[in-house]
Amino acid sequence: MSETGSIVEVGAPSARSRALAVLRVRSRALAFGLLPAALAVVLLSARMTGRLAGDPWPLVTLVVCVVAVLVLFVGGVFAAVVLRAGPAVTPTVPLAESAAPDLYRLVRDLADRMDVPAPSAIALTPDCDSWLEDRTHAAHRRGGIAGGRESEPGAAPVLVIGSPFLWWMRVAELRAVLAPVVAGTGPSAHPDIADARGFVRGLDAAADVGSRPGLGWIGQPARLLLKLCREDAAEMERGVAAAASDRAQGVDYGLRIVAQEQVGLAYAGWDRLLTRVALPAWRMGRWPAHLDAGVVSALTELSRRDRLAEGYTSRLGERPACDLLERPGVIDEAASLLAARLFHGGPAEAGPDWSPVDWAAYPEEVVDRKWRAEAARLHAALDALAVPAGPGPTLDRVLGHLTDAAGEGAAAEALAGRLSGDLARQERSEGAAVVRGADTVPLFPLQPPRSGRDLLADHVTAMVCAAAVDSADAAPGLDWLDGPVLLVGGERRADLAPRVMSLVEDGDPEPLRAWLAELGVRPEKPVRLV
Repeated sequence: MSETGSIVEVGAPSARSRALAVLRVRSRALAFGLLPAALAVVLLSARMTGRLAGDPWPLVTLVVCVVAVLVLFVGGVFAAVVLRAGPAVTPTVPLAESAAPDLYRLVRDLADRMDVPAPSAIALTPDCDSWLEDRTHAAHRRGGIAGGRESEPGAAPVLVIGSPFLWWMRVAELRAVLAPVVAGTGPSAHPDIADARGFVRGLDAAADVGSRPGLGWIGQPARLLLKLCREDAAEMERGVAAAASDRAQGVDYGLRIVAQEQVGLAYAGWDRLLTRVALPAWRMGRWPAHLDAGVVSALTELSRRDRLAEGYTSRLGERPACDLLERPGVIDEAASLLAARLFHGGPAEAGPDWSPVDWAAYPEEVVDRKWRAEAARLHAALDALAVPAGPGPTLDRVLGHLTDAAGEGAAAEALAGRLSGDLARQERSEGAAVVRGADTVPLFPLQPPRSGRDLLADHVTAMVCAAAVDSADAAPGLDWLDGPVLLVGGERRADLAPRVMSLVEDGDPEPLRAWLAELGVRPEKPVRLV
């Protein structure tokens, strides 16, 4: 496809026919809005020529004219909302050409080889996906959401690239993965497809506007029109994807099959890194500043354990895609901060209560603080339940309360319920303290709510780890796939969880006491809390 918008790829004729079907829905809606006005013109003309003299035509003409004016007014307001409502824009990290000249050069070379328009700009998203995004809507320019060349009318879409790809993939792999995405700028340049997409995006934005107070009547017709053109719009996008895939067949097709395996691997490592490593830090008011670099360590560890990344050693000799960036560390930090906003709801900027943390400092500043904060919450819950206190916040106090020879678990159930309530109140108070501005982004929670027993097990584990650090040869550590871990003599101890569950679920402390004795942990010694 050339920049003139001609379509020759497989799937593109279907995309254009579906786009025309979407536009026909728009034409019918327009015709419906103009029908009363046309009828009013006919009646007025007939009255002026004397063909409709006498009753009841004067009254009928007046009623039709009033209805026509009302329909035109309502239709005009609705059309104005559809045209002016700004479609949603994905929060991204803008990447100027001066910050990544080699990456821009690679993308333009891809576009030239496939004879499609080059993307107008490149942006990064903290996710394992890549797509094209149109940012030419006037509402984006008015609101300052988009600026520069990519926001000009008729500009090509913006290429959004998943930031983990740049750190995990080699340059050749990234090129192969981006080829079908960049090829999508060709169908996007076709006038009918661009017009249909704009209409659907406008309706979607108008439906969102309809949820605001006083504008509810706008949402209903917008949703009706969306329903009428939903199937054709979906088929149009499938046709566009087929056309882009067909156009990219001649560019690194063999390597693309191998690169897609790396996409799946990157997604697995990124998900584990966010849920097991980043989330505990975010909950402590800290955000890891180099998540993309961390995903490389996570995937290296995954390949070592599960042999899912065979050939990783040979890949090390190839140029990593992050070399296409002038200052990868700065870009990684910006993407990491955006990830915290999207997946946790953190502030848009760093501050005293929201500061970055390097991986080297993670064990001391996140893991150790997490354990001690949870141990403090556990003892606060015991205080609220009037559990007798010893010489201080000791592990013996926790073991004594949860020991249940009968195995009924009443003490554990009560403590788990208290912890759940305390944690819920704390999260509500922290959420109320966050001032959310106009740039509030949607949140994508990484984990479902934990049960009371799970919370209790986590807090008991934290108490045990804090006691081990204070009274034995133990230290907090970081596992790239599992997050906070306990190191004893420099080695990870992964045998604590079943002993804690034996105490929490069955009220049996003996397996845990034996484990503590083996390590030399003194449960009667007070633990330092946060």
